[in-house]
Amino acid sequence: MKAVATINAINTMETVRLDPDCLTRLYCQLGETGAEDVIGRAVEELAVRLAQCTLQRCNDDMVGLRKSVRAVAAIAEQIGMNTLARVARDASEVIENGDDIALDAILARLMRIGESSLTAVWDLHHLPV
Repeated sequence: MKAVATINAINTMETVRLDPDCLTRLYCQLGETGAEDVIGRAVEELAVRLAQCTLQRCNDDMVGLRKSVRAVAAIAEQIGMNTLARVARDASEVIENGDDIALDAILARLMRIGESSLTAVWDLHHLPV
């Protein structure tokens, strides 16, 4: 039997950035207070939906999970989180295909990017004007 000499670690860090054009449109259309209100509510809803995704996967609730990842995609797109929206759409597609292994991998990525995206908005919100 041959022993494995090295173990390779996969880098799971991805750079997440917010779409500045989307944010600019929100601020132009809604004003500062309106845009901040929309972004704040969206961030809260994203945090809830991401937590639901984890619970729904653990409970094998594919109908609920499909609904939650679609909501994550729509909300993320609304506030310029394009990477999060794309990964959520990927998760929705994999749910349709019924590939459990791919789904677990994409959901893990969704959670990592979701956390990074929420942190990016939080950091942006707390920058001095």
